Amino acid sequence: MMAQSLTQIKNWEKRIYALTLPTQSVKQRFWLLKSEPSCFSFADLQARPDSVEHWDGVRNFQARNFLRDEIKVGDGVLFYHSNIPEPAIVGVARVVRAGYPDFTARDPENEHFDPRATDADPIWYMVDVQAIAPLSRPLTRQMLLAHPLLGGMAVLKRGNRLSVQEVTAEEWRIVLAAGGIVNELGGN
Repeated sequence: MMAQSLTQIKNWEKRIYALTLPTQSVKQRFWLLKSEPSCFSFADLQARPDSVEHWDGVRNFQARNFLRDEIKVGDGVLFYHSNIPEPAIVGVARVVRAGYPDFTARDPENEHFDPRATDADPIWYMVDVQAIAPLSRPLTRQMLLAHPLLGGMAVLKRGNRLSVQEVTAEEWRIVLAAGGIVNELGGN
């Protein structure tokens, strides 16, 4: 059953990302993006036109570097609700626009304003993500810790507060299967 689910997930991944992958041969990567649902939830992302929104407001240099240098169109995203009683992975998304300057940093009216940011040196970057599907059952932090193959995820490491974290391909497949995403999308 698990092998079949993993095969289904691989086939689903190929279908979902075929339309957005760059033409040159680039290895797809996977990421976990954290957001407090009171600020921006997975449901908020789904409600945007075409379920697309920019991922702005990241003000940590390591996370900024991921957004600016590493995250590419077609990469998979696990959407994680943080700073709530039961933090959890709640949905799956994909990157539809690679890193570009975060314009909220230059807007004095925006809560993410940074007076050091300029057009010549934007400092902060963002990507655009598109919601694909909610997990049929959110995977709480406790569920991730209890899973023998997910207990080493970066999001679970003590003191790791990064809002942008890399996820391995194996972790991606396991999270999708454990979250019931294959059934949600009717994968083959």
